[in-house]
Amino acid sequence: MCGITGWIDFTHDAHQSRDSIERMTDSMLCRGPDAQGVWLTDRVAFGHTRTAVIDPGNGRQPMSVDEDGRELGVITFNGEVYNYGEIRTELRGRGHRFRTGSDTEVLLRAYLEWGVDCVHRLHGIFAFAIWDARTAELLLFRDHLGVKPLFYARTDTGVLFGSEPKAILAHPDVESVVDSDGLRELLSQAKTPGASIYAGIREVRPGHVLRVRDGRVTETRYWRLEADEHPDDLETTIDTVRRTLSATVAEQLVSDVPVGILASGGLDSSAIAALSREVLRERGEPLRLYSVSFEGFEEGFRPDEVRATPDITYAHLLARHMGVELREVEFGADRLASPEVREAIVRAQDRPTALGDMDLSVHLFCAEVRKEIVVGLTGECADEVFSGYNWTHIPELVYADTFPWVAVGRLHGRARYGLGCGLLDRSLMDKLDVDGYTADQYGDTLAQAPALAGEAGLERRMRQINHMHLTRWLPTLLDRVDRISMAHGLELRVPFCDPGLVQYLFNVPWEMKSHDGREKSLLRSAMRGLVPDEILDRRKSPYPVTQDARYARLLCGRLQRVLNDPSSPVVPLVDAEAARAALERPEDLASGPGSWAGRADIEMILNMDVWLRGGVRVTL
Repeated sequence: MCGITGWIDFTHDAHQSRDSIERMTDSMLCRGPDAQGVWLTDRVAFGHTRTAVIDPGNGRQPMSVDEDGRELGVITFNGEVYNYGEIRTELRGRGHRFRTGSDTEVLLRAYLEWGVDCVHRLHGIFAFAIWDARTAELLLFRDHLGVKPLFYARTDTGVLFGSEPKAILAHPDVESVVDSDGLRELLSQAKTPGASIYAGIREVRPGHVLRVRDGRVTETRYWRLEADEHPDDLETTIDTVRRTLSATVAEQLVSDVPVGILASGGLDSSAIAALSREVLRERGEPLRLYSVSFEGFEEGFRPDEVRATPDITYAHLLARHMGVELREVEFGADRLASPEVREAIVRAQDRPTALGDMDLSVHLFCAEVRKEIVVGLTGECADEVFSGYNWTHIPELVYADTFPWVAVGRLHGRARYGLGCGLLDRSLMDKLDVDGYTADQYGDTLAQAPALAGEAGLERRMRQINHMHLTRWLPTLLDRVDRISMAHGLELRVPFCDPGLVQYLFNVPWEMKSHDGREKSLLRSAMRGLVPDEILDRRKSPYPVTQDARYARLLCGRLQRVLNDPSSPVVPLVDAEAARAALERPEDLASGPGSWAGRADIEMILNMDVWLRGGVRVTL
C-alpha cells in the first residue's frame, strides 16, 4: 500500500513547481515509509510514497515504461493486484518484457496493452493514476467498491489528486475550507458517492475512471451492482460461498512480507482466519493472529444492548482451536484518552468522528501490529454483504423512512440528532438541516437501487437495504480502516469486499440469506466445521468499546477544559446547556443503556476542537 498524489496543469510547467509536489508527497509519508519519489514533465507531476509488499527490492514509483527512448506512460499506484502473476504471463505472451517482479509494472503494461479495459482484468484493491504520453491524457482509476481512497480537485488550470485530502490541501492553490454542504456531509450518517467534506474536493467514485484530456474532465463507470435472477438452491449457494471465499482469501494472502489476521473473536474474522490457516499450512507459513482489548475488560465485562459477551474470550478460543498463539494488544484508559493519540487520529482521517475509543484503539492497535507484520486481513464488509446487522431483522427499522442505521437512534431516543450531534448548538443543526439532507440522500439511494422485474414486498426492500449498506454505509467504514491503518504503513485487506462475491450475494434471495432465522446465515453455514460452534452460534457483537469508568471521567475532564478555553474554536458550535448536563454524571457514560452514544457526543466535540485548531476554516 502507498500514497499517491499529483496533478495535470494545462498552462504551467510542472518543473517550476517541484516544491509543491514534494510537499504533497511529504504529507503522506506515513502511507509509505519504505520509499518516496516524484516525477515531472511539462504539464504533469506525480508523487508517491511506498509501503513495499510485492518485490520490495524493486517496484519504486512513480514508474515509467518507454520504447525506443520514448516514454509511453507513467503510473503512481496505491493498492494490490492479487492476480498480477496471471496477467504478467499473458502480457509476456504478447511481447511485453518486465524489468521488475512488481504488480505495479504489470498494471502499467496492462494499461498500455488494453487501455481503460485493463480494469476488467484486475482482481485487487487499487487507486492509481496513469499519464498516457501517447494520447496526452491523465486517468484516475478506483477499485470496484472503493476500498482504496482517491480524491481530486479541479482548479482554474487543471486537476489535482491524492490518496487523502491532506495531499491536495498541501498544494498552494487549495484552501482548507468546509462549507455548509461539507458540514452536512460530515454530520449525516450516509456517505454521498463522490462527495468529500472539503469545498472543491471530490472523490473518484468506486468503480469509476476519471479522464482528463484537452481541458475536459469526464468520469465513466466500469462496474456496478446488477440485479439478476439467482440460479442456485440453498445447498449450492452455501457451497459457492465457501469456495469463493476460500479462493479469495488464498489470493489475498499473496505477499513478499509478513502477513497476519486481525481476529476479533467474531464470526467474520474467524472465518478469514480459518480459511487462511488452510492456505498457509500448504505454503509452510505460520498463522499469526492479533486481537485488541482493554485493561480489565474481560474480567469486568457488563452486557449492554448490543454486546452480550466480550470478544477477547472468543479470540482466545479461536487461537486454541487453530493451535496458535494469540497476540493480544491491550490498552488502558490513560493511553486511550491521550491528547496526542486524539490529535493523531483526527490528522489521519482529515476529519472529526464520533467513534471515540473505537477509532483510538484501532489506531493504537495498528501501531503495535505494524511492528510485526506489514499486511493484515480483516473481516470488514461481512455485515454489509451477508446482512449481519440486527436492524435487518427488526421490522420497525427495515421499513423506516430513512436509512436503518439512522432509524436506530430515533427508535431508542439515542443519537436522535445523529451520532455525535447531541452537544452541537440547536440553531446550527436547524440551519444545516441535516435531517433534510439525509432525507434527500435516502431518496437518491432508493432511486438508484437496481431491482428485478416485478420484484416487490420484503424481497424488494431487503435488496434496497443491501444496496444502501454497500453504497452509503460501507464506504465510510472502508475509508476509516484505510486511513487509520495506513497512518502506520499497515496494509489491510478485505476479502469480503471481493466484487465477485459481493455481486453473487447481492442476488441471493432474502429467504436464503436468513434461512436459519438469524443474521449472516449463509456465512455461518459455509463455515460450519471450520470455525468452532461456540463462535458460529454466538450472537453478533460489534467492535468492543471500553467500559472503564476512568475513561469516561477523563473524557469529561477534557470537555470541561475545552469549554473553559476562550480560544477554543469549537465552543461557538456547542450547546452549552447540553454540554453542562453531559458533565453532571460521568459514571453514566461508562456503561449501560445509551452510554456509548452519550460518549460519542463528547468525542465529536473533542475531535472537532482538534480539527478546527489544525487550520480548517468553516463557512456557513
